[in-house]
Amino acid sequence: MTAQRRILFVHAHPDDECIGSGVTMARYVSEGAHVALVTCTLGEEGEVLVPELAHLASSQRDELGPHRAGELAASMAILGITDWQLLGAPGRYRDSGMMGTASNDHPDSFWRSDILAAASDLVEVLRSLRPQVVVTYDDYGAYGHPDHIQAHRVTTYAVALAAAPSFRPDLGAAWDVPKVYWTAIPRSRLRESVVRARELGLGGWFSEMDPDDLPLGCDDDAVTSAIVAPEHVEAKMAALAAHATQVTADDVFFLMYERIGPQTMSTEYFRLVRGTAAGERDERGHETDLFAGVA
Repeated sequence: MTAQRRILFVHAHPDDECIGSGVTMARYVSEGAHVALVTCTLGEEGEVLVPELAHLASSQRDELGPHRAGELAASMAILGITDWQLLGAPGRYRDSGMMGTASNDHPDSFWRSDILAAASDLVEVLRSLRPQVVVTYDDYGAYGHPDHIQAHRVTTYAVALAAAPSFRPDLGAAWDVPKVYWTAIPRSRLRESVVRARELGLGGWFSEMDPDDLPLGCDDDAVTSAIVAPEHVEAKMAALAAHATQVTADDVFFLMYERIGPQTMSTEYFRLVRGTAAGERDERGHETDLFAGVA
């Protein structure tokens, strides 16, 4: 009997999972894989976009974290994911805010966390779940957010430690993860989207940026894998909308989806950084299944 396919996503804040990997998660749930999510913080420093909930902000009552946990639960229900958890324990690692802000210095911020302690929390998950595939961010955290960078560091360290039998046997038997991916946006795709946004007059930060000057984009030849799942894009957008304090109908993601078309949000890209690419390829040579070669 073939073992069940198991994939673990490690994201920094609630809603990150939908933006970078929502259709991928939904696809593998639909195919019967065990899809798990570890979220490193509760996003306590997020901007509250619902006026009647403004009192939850960190600058006021500082109660946004528990509220966002509820949003995450609703989002996961839409995607069909039942195995999700906060790293270590709810509230153990606090949202650090954007780079260079005072919240970076909060003693409980994820950015200031002991990397061995945080990695050990993730090692326990890895050894319990024993995933064939792990997905997280690149070394710049996709766009430089300190929590994304720390999620990358913690995941990378945890994958290495999980494979070492002599490290913390109390956390379970060693597990060597066969394949690790980083989320990615091909620079050509980013450029096309920016141009289209300008043509439609969407405005805002997205249409004003220069994709060639930002680390947000990944060189096309570094991208190894692409998951195309238009049948799951509605679930992705509904799951993203469940993070109601963080996104609104005029958010760039929804505007692109509505005015350009569902195809703008139905493909997600990845970089294979551990393991070997395998299986079917698309017209650009990308893997079309993250489990290829290990399942």
